Amino acid sequence: GGGGGGGGGGGGGGGGGGLGVPGLTMRRIADLYPGETRTDAREAFIIADAARAMPHTLRAIEGEDETIAELEMIVGSDDDLAGEATRVANRLHGLLTQIHPSPERVLGPRLQHPAVLTFLERFGSPARTRKAGRRRLVTLLRPKAPRMAERLVEEIFAALEEQTVTALGTDAAALIVPSLATSLTAVLDQRKLMAGRIEELLETHPLSKVLTSMPGVGVRTGARILIEVGDGSTFPTAGHLAAYAGLAPATRRSGPSISGEQPSRRGNKQLKRAFFLSAFAALGDPASRAYYDKKIAQGKHHTQALLCLARRRADVLFAMLRDGSFYEPQPSASVT
Repeated sequence: GGGGGGGGGGGGGGGGGGLGVPGLTMRRIADLYPGETRTDAREAFIIADAARAMPHTLRAIEGEDETIAELEMIVGSDDDLAGEATRVANRLHGLLTQIHPSPERVLGPRLQHPAVLTFLERFGSPARTRKAGRRRLVTLLRPKAPRMAERLVEEIFAALEEQTVTALGTDAAALIVPSLATSLTAVLDQRKLMAGRIEELLETHPLSKVLTSMPGVGVRTGARILIEVGDGSTFPTAGHLAAYAGLAPATRRSGPSISGEQPSRRGNKQLKRAFFLSAFAALGDPASRAYYDKKIAQGKHHTQALLCLARRRADVLFAMLRDGSFYEPQPSASVT
């Protein structure tokens, strides 16, 4: 059962106090019950059943649980916004590639940069761009990209000169491109607001400094790990945490023979993604890079090597949460 959705069992309203099942415990218990759909009625039944069969799970809802419940709502909303940003950016990429392939090569790699979005909102067609002229564009873009504005404008005009054919649908694109750029700007602005609130909430939690002491764990990945793992006390061993995150390799069986290990397709997908992204972000850290390079040398491809690193980091994180200790780089001699 992927522990995706909200931990609504958080109970105890804004006043702190009250009895309830903490969100993480709620999700782990819910995984034991059949059925995927989360409804209030199902959740109420699970809480009542847990209270009867497992009274130790019911405890006073504390400030930390309130923080995690709020984090869960905001991180979930941020995930939705991230998906929306990708969807709008893909539409914009597709349209530019189809109608203005030369400018797309300049703008595409920087599509989410505020200066590029401002340009597309105001001058989303070659005709408007030429009419505006270089100087006006530089003036418009400089506040958003002080160091890049002049170079960007030169590259845009060079690309326009390259493209001699006017594609069908250019007039329609002149209407749609600014609209998509405006939508993408709005979504990215909302994500900035969310990131600020996630950071504030994360900082109020006692474990935030422990989590973010690990290279590669940023605000968003730290928040997701905190939501899904809590203080780690529900996992008896590091192996249990790795299995829950879908990082423990699954053995492939074929008849009586065992034909090797492959990455598990089970587990909590959001937690797995957080471990994977933070492992990728940690490649700038010498100890993490050494471990990754060793796995590549053993013949693993990029994704496999990253998953191995993510698994190793899950083991380290488990020990950090258990002991309440900050990250300490493993000596390179222990790279296995």
